[in-house]
Amino acid sequence: MADATATLDLADRTREADEPHSLVVRFGTGNPLRLDAGVDFAPLQIAYQTYGTLNADRSNAILVCHALTGDQHAVNDHPVTGKPGWWETMVGPGRPIDTGRYFIICPNVVGGCMGSSGPASTNPATGMPWGLDFPVVTVRDMVRAQAMLLDHLGIDSLFAVAGGSMGGMQVLQWAASYPQRVFAALPIAAATRHSAQNIAFHEVGRQAVMADPEWRGGRYFAAGTNPRRGLAVARMGAHITYLSDAALHRKFGRRFQNRDNPTFSFDADFQVESYLRHQGITFVERFDANSYLYLTRAMDYFDLAGDHDGAVANAFRGTPTRFCVISFTSDWLFPTAESRAIVHALNAAGARVSFAEITTDKGHDAFLLDEPELFAIVRGFLEGAAKARGLPPAKS
Repeated sequence: MADATATLDLADRTREADEPHSLVVRFGTGNPLRLDAGVDFAPLQIAYQTYGTLNADRSNAILVCHALTGDQHAVNDHPVTGKPGWWETMVGPGRPIDTGRYFIICPNVVGGCMGSSGPASTNPATGMPWGLDFPVVTVRDMVRAQAMLLDHLGIDSLFAVAGGSMGGMQVLQWAASYPQRVFAALPIAAATRHSAQNIAFHEVGRQAVMADPEWRGGRYFAAGTNPRRGLAVARMGAHITYLSDAALHRKFGRRFQNRDNPTFSFDADFQVESYLRHQGITFVERFDANSYLYLTRAMDYFDLAGDHDGAVANAFRGTPTRFCVISFTSDWLFPTAESRAIVHALNAAGARVSFAEITTDKGHDAFLLDEPELFAIVRGFLEGAAKARGLPPAKS
């Protein structure tokens, strides 16, 4: 009976990785993805969602890039959790990224766990999930895979690429790797490389996962286990970095959870403790622990200056892409100084760039939340870019 339960659990956890509730494109062994690690990876699967309609001349496509713990379900309800899409505040009919005007493509990144090839996917050579046998990937690898997807869809040029955090890193990489394919770029709450502090936070999260006895050296699928506790702790720690001290104080302060006095125990006495535990528990329902390791490592390796002789400006020299860089005053994970560095590099490269720092106490996650100033800036930037691109005006 124990073995049957383990097998059922394994099947439940791998189904979305191999047969996701979304569109997929599969590339065979004759069309491998060349990885920075020196591996020609094949076969390759990319899962994605689309919203809106591609116009006749294929000039209205916007690529939306998700953050570390996101996926392709930007607007539709999530097939695992049933919760609304992660960017429904930004994308949709009449939203700043208007699905009535633009054709939105949102792929799950390579290394993810919602249908694109990653450590939770089945290795055709073994019939088991790849686990740590999956090659290490980079942000540039993610973008190469997305370019393959666009080639498959017959889209030569993107009207825009947009995303926040790790999604913003992909936006910058797109503009650096494929400048002729990107008319407009919207990197939000991002940076040209990961700071030492951010790498340190990621390492704490990875160690939490690997310290869980159920991790089994990354081979928990074969063992029929799941390092839920370690992944939940990693999520709890990371989630703190997505918020701000002011936001935590406003939401929770030092208020007790369902009690007036301390229990003098290690239960979740405080509301903030209960909130973080809830974040950890719900996260493990939809995310693979090994994918967390791979994607945090990809963010750590991201370094545009290091890839271009130590100067970020070299990545964008002569670029035709127009940029709108956005940061938030309370974001200490990717502070405004990082966005200003992007703007300085773009200015040095002679690029068209606008910059906005939005005053908010919502921290790094502000790009996912109800921020009217953010919506107005994105809408205005895309409207100006659409006029320059020659797209028809928005319907009134």
